[in-house]
Amino acid sequence: MSVTLDIRLKRANKVYHEGEAVSGVIVLVCKEALQHHGITLNMEGVVNLQLSSKSVGVFEAFYNSVKPIQLISSNIEVAKAGKIPGGKTEIPFEFPLITKGNKVLYETYHGVFVNIQYTLRCDMKRSLLAKDLSRNCEFIVHCQPQKAKVVPTPVNFTITPDTLQNTRERSSLPKFLVRGHLDATNCVISQPLTGEVVVENSDVPIKSIELQLVRVETCGCAEGYARDATEIQNIQIAEGDVCHSLSIPIYMVFPRLFTCPTLETTNFKVEFEVNVVIMLHDDHLITENFPLKLCRV
Repeated sequence: MSVTLDIRLKRANKVYHEGEAVSGVIVLVCKEALQHHGITLNMEGVVNLQLSSKSVGVFEAFYNSVKPIQLISSNIEVAKAGKIPGGKTEIPFEFPLITKGNKVLYETYHGVFVNIQYTLRCDMKRSLLAKDLSRNCEFIVHCQPQKAKVVPTPVNFTITPDTLQNTRERSSLPKFLVRGHLDATNCVISQPLTGEVVVENSDVPIKSIELQLVRVETCGCAEGYARDATEIQNIQIAEGDVCHSLSIPIYMVFPRLFTCPTLETTNFKVEFEVNVVIMLHDDHLITENFPLKLCRV
């Protein structure tokens, strides 16, 4: 006998803040009456930390510090053992989004080495012959917005062969001059990163100019930290040998779930950076890096 189990939240965007109630309905659809041994609903918020392959084995103490951190866990019985009539049945539920003790609800974030996730799980117990039913549903937690206003701090930059670091043979570099600015490096996560780039001159034709958003995730403990930078997204803002002295706009939207307000705790950190990458036709790669501080207002 076919039976389907689903969790539907009242909010279409599935976004909740601490202190609010996560509410919705459990939907059961079956052709005929169905016997069950109880339906339960569990809400869980967990931070999963993972070590990169280069860090494993370096610090033995890490293995204890990378255990999942539980932020929230609560369980309710939705229905006692009994019978569900044929057709469609909706059972309403409501969970207060409150942590136990002094724990903090961090914002939902899907990273490579740090993952912060909030889920609802519905379990329906059935007799031995019938298979138990289970359904998961992720919801998104946003941290409470800051009351203070974010004052944008514009950053001007000039890139020439002399300003570059990590270059071995500076003399072999072609001559170029690139100017520009970012409108702010302390950014509001719901607003785009903006600015402009101007190529004043370049001896070698330019192949491409790109914006690269990078997450820097740190996991660890007092014995040591593993810090890993990975790319989130790459946007090409210019292709080919652009006109000199022409301003090229910088515009980057912060992707949902893959970014969160800059976070620093005892066991892990999530930080963000943006790289302005200029590729020349002779395959020289010029990169200028800017640390970003993201917040929600």
